[in-house]
Amino acid sequence: MSYARFAIYYLPPEGALSSFGARWLGWDVLTGRVAPHWPEPGLETVTQTPRKYGFHATLKPPFRLVDGQTPEALDKAVAAMAAGCAPARAEALEVARIGSFLALVPRGDTAQIARVAATCVEALDAFRAPATEAELARRRAARLTPEQEALLSRWGYPYVMQAFRFHMTLTGRLDPQDRAAWQDSVARHLPPLPQPFVLDQVALVGERADGRFELIHRYPLTGCSA
Repeated sequence: MSYARFAIYYLPPEGALSSFGARWLGWDVLTGRVAPHWPEPGLETVTQTPRKYGFHATLKPPFRLVDGQTPEALDKAVAAMAAGCAPARAEALEVARIGSFLALVPRGDTAQIARVAATCVEALDAFRAPATEAELARRRAARLTPEQEALLSRWGYPYVMQAFRFHMTLTGRLDPQDRAAWQDSVARHLPPLPQPFVLDQVALVGERADGRFELIHRYPLTGCSA
């Protein structure tokens, strides 16, 4: 399979939470297949934007391979990075509103999770082709802060490193009057959420020709804590 872009995700292990996410979004990133939606009127519409990415949290945002690098070399680099990176944990996951959309976010101290994300961004940056002018312009249309502009210039994405926030997107933009109802809908279908939440593996995913992302390989985080 040839992929247009790659990314490093957190994907929940196979189980109740992973199955929920596939049916909620309508796309199973683990199998690369369409999943039947939960029977909620309007669900297909409100999940249209996040659907192609699958149920995940982004650790290293999607990137094109720079000339001279290969998927096989990237695979080896992710494996080496994961072998030296310690797992992370937070108190739990919970549903929250981020701007105008809903997501699962960690509760409590998230410094360890931010450490894993920063490691993914930095350790694999040699594989990232520079952002095009069109990509930069699209990001700048969001009226970035000076800090975000600096991150965009350095890492090709404005919401990494100190601007990173771990989240597993559940919806696209919601009208204010609809947010409470959709939060109730999420609660009706969510399985019990992990307490604590442990991030002990990362996943290499690829963007297919149809624009949807699928799992390529998982890597356990086996480094030792400092």
